[in-house]
Order: sequence, then C-alpha cells, then structure tokens
Amino acid sequence: MSGLSHSLQRWRHLSRDPHFRQGARDQLQVALGIGAWGLVTGVAMVKAGLSIPMAALMSLLVYAGSSQLAVLPLLASHAPLWVIWLTGFCVNLRFVIFSSMWREHFGHLPLARRLRMMYFSTDMIFVLFFQRFTTRRYAPEQEPYFWGSAVVTWLGWQLPSFAGIFLAQFIPLSWGLGFAGILALLGVTLSLLIDRATLAAGLAAGAVAIAAYAMPLKLNILVAIAAAIVLGLSFEAAERRLRQAQARPRQAATTAAEPPEPIQEQAPIHAQARESHHEL
Repeated sequence: MSGLSHSLQRWRHLSRDPHFRQGARDQLQVALGIGAWGLVTGVAMVKAGLSIPMAALMSLLVYAGSSQLAVLPLLASHAPLWVIWLTGFCVNLRFVIFSSMWREHFGHLPLARRLRMMYFSTDMIFVLFFQRFTTRRYAPEQEPYFWGSAVVTWLGWQLPSFAGIFLAQFIPLSWGLGFAGILALLGVTLSLLIDRATLAAGLAAGAVAIAAYAMPLKLNILVAIAAAIVLGLSFEAAERRLRQAQARPRQAATTAAEPPEPIQEQAPIHAQARESHHEL
C-alpha cells in the first residue's frame, strides 16, 4: 500500500507541473489522428477473427498500431509464431533508433522507470519532444513533459481502440477511417518541417520509403528512418561548418579594427638600480 500511495502522490505532483500540462497540450494536436488509427485498429482486430477479450488484451499489451496491423493477417492465416514475432520486431525496429536518442535525456533514470517510459513511448511523442527540446542533454522539465504527452497519447489510442473492438460489427472498414488518420498525422508532420534540415530529412524519408516499398516485413520504414536521420544530421553538420566559415572573416575584421593596446615603457635598468640604491 505504501508503494501505491507513493506512486499516486508522485502522479499528483506530476499533474500539477506546468511542463506536464504543456506536454499534454502539445499532444492534443495529434490526438485526432491517433484516435482514428486506434479506432481502425480496434475494428481490424475483431474483423481478423480475434475475440473481444483477446483484442482488448492485445491493445493494452502491444500498444503499437503499425505492428498490430502488420501481424493481424498473419494471425488470421495461422502463420508460425516465429514469423509473427519477426514481423512485429521488424516493424518496430525504428524504436531502436529512437531509444539511442532517448538515452541522452533519460539514460540516468532507474531501470524500472525507463521500462515504463519504453512502453508509453510513441512516434509522435518522440517527434514533439525533440522539436521542443533541441539540446541533447537532460533537463528537469523533460520528464514531466514526456508523461503529459504519454497520458494524452495512451488515452487517445486506447479509448478509440476499445470503441472499435466493441463496436466492430457496426463500423465497416470501408469508411476509410485509416485514411482519415493518415491525413491528420500528415498535417501535423508537415507543420514540423520548420527548417531546411528537417525538410531534407522528410523528403528523403518519403522517397526512400517509396523506393523500398517492395521490401518484406515493412523494412522500408526502418530504411527510410535511417536515411532521414543520416541526411538530417549531415545537413545540420554542413550548415554548422558553413556558419563557422562565414563567422571567421567577421571575427578577423573585428580583431583588425580594434586599436592595439598601449605598451608600457619600462624604465632603464640602470635607473631602476639607482632607485633601489636610494631606497636602501
């Protein structure tokens, strides 16, 4: 009971943090797209033949829309378990790349807390977090911001997902809700292209994802993410070197324009000796 009361007290403290509320507000802008995907995934799980309890358990435990949708046809066709696991693993390999960047901010936290954050971490939390915190070092406000985003995202996914599970017989997939979710998330993604580096990375990710579409197990997603990260970081490094090169002539001109410091003349050595002799 003491552990539970401690957890509740910690959550009450977090909910009062302004950065927690800021994370929740930022995540609300993508809640519509997340909810549409959750609803479609809930419907698809039941339509694929899962019972309502199994679909609800999958929604709670897996909590990964792209992975759930990828393995549903395999479950329906009674594919071997290792094929199902491998498919889910490959679809979610992008989170290995994400975790290397999360480590810079949360790597010092206890393992149990990091495991909880791993479960709640999603693509859009990652995107909005690193849009807000551009410096790659820990700051006290980062964890409350993460949890504010995580609460909104989890509820925004699970509630529509459960609605889709229980109302699957009344919601046909022909409504195109998945496409509506894609459009909502696409609008958010386009709003994040705020500089040349992110624009280049986004264009590279789209081009590589289309070019590698024929790859099995949706590996084109992983290849596209890797290409975007490499190109984005290379673009930022090139821009940084260009700014430094442009700053050098200005620094040299500023240094040349400064008047030289006056040189203090020292008294001749024999005068200094004479003064010392008088003092003695």
